[in-house]
Amino acid sequence: MRMSTWIRQHVAALRALLVLTVITGIVYPLAVFAVAQLPGLKDRSNGSLLERDGTTVGSSLIGQAFTDSDGNPLRQYFQSRPSAAGDGYDPMSTAASNLGPESIVDSAPDETALLSTVCARSKAVGELEGVDGSRPFCTPGGVGAVLAVFGPRTAAGEVDQPVRVVSVNEFCSVTRTPFLAEYKGVQVDCRGADEDVSQARIVPIRGAAPEHPAVPADAVTASGSGLDPNITPDYAAIQLARVAKARNISEDQVHALVDAHTDGRTLGFLGEPRVNVVQLNLDLDAKYPFQG
Repeated sequence: MRMSTWIRQHVAALRALLVLTVITGIVYPLAVFAVAQLPGLKDRSNGSLLERDGTTVGSSLIGQAFTDSDGNPLRQYFQSRPSAAGDGYDPMSTAASNLGPESIVDSAPDETALLSTVCARSKAVGELEGVDGSRPFCTPGGVGAVLAVFGPRTAAGEVDQPVRVVSVNEFCSVTRTPFLAEYKGVQVDCRGADEDVSQARIVPIRGAAPEHPAVPADAVTASGSGLDPNITPDYAAIQLARVAKARNISEDQVHALVDAHTDGRTLGFLGEPRVNVVQLNLDLDAKYPFQG
């Protein structure tokens, strides 16, 4: 008894499904797994996990925050760059802040624009490391140095004769003494809690900060993924003295470990030199345990 064409087609389809399931669902994954376990590939394929005393403590590909329960930096550790992934370095919430260079006006004292966030971080890092934390377009208090200038506009959109000037990121509830006393002969005021500055001319003030700040850019900005485990050698350099003092060892000893965990440009020309903070801090604990 001959099977109908309909039955033959479905039997053939079922056979193809079973064969492809075995090949792509079993044979291929097992082959890939076997190749991934070869020397030189095993570490990366398994997540580049880092162990200490038989316990997995992290991955060399994912950064960590080296802070206490209140978020304060632990002085015995090199600090990572900031992270916008969840509460910080959360692999399940990898993300950037999505704030760009035009984000310069704060919504509220606790809702800061990118500029004020960078200014606050630079001030904090400068105080922690004992270096000049000033940056262009930042106030000494650590917010964006930006004015809202009210008055009639010229054809070019400028305000030549201001009638009122407000420091938009210095709220009166926080400070009543703006970073600049006057602008074009007009007194600069702090900003009221509900003050609308949308109709004003927004003017960033560069200030007298050096062109090349002592605090590097990666110390005040998050990476695109929020998971970057690396910092620049410049950021590592300004932390070196603090870590050496906290661990009661010489700066030369710390410098040697920093050099050991510094990688050059990939293939000699891609990216920038970088220091893996996670691996560096683990090595510090192994060789020079903190006695505090």
